[in-house]
Amino acid sequence: MHGLAEEWTRLTTFGEHHRRLASRLALIVIATGIVDVLGSVAMYGFEHSAHGTDVATFGQALFFTTAQLLTVSSSLRNPVTPVGRVVDLALELWAVVAVAGSAGAMASFFRSADSG
Repeated sequence: MHGLAEEWTRLTTFGEHHRRLASRLALIVIATGIVDVLGSVAMYGFEHSAHGTDVATFGQALFFTTAQLLTVSSSLRNPVTPVGRVVDLALELWAVVAVAGSAGAMASFFRSADSG
């Protein structure tokens, strides 16, 4: 039981390891927000006037890009323009990078906490 209390204290004390984790995760969240807005602008610009698209307004473009970033290939219809498809692919790749970066930040946090 003593080991559990010691571990809890170590994990809840906001030290240098916690600051590094928080800054890495904040960077990923901020960068993903920027990618979301830029992807929405691109998606709206290339898709809104295309025939057969589901993206007619900026709000729909923002919904589409956010869904792509959160789900990595949602059930929404794919873009109809070639450039829209490239933007969609870039959004999905960023989502994978963001998840991997978050996992790496967490792994680094726990590994450095275990080593000292």
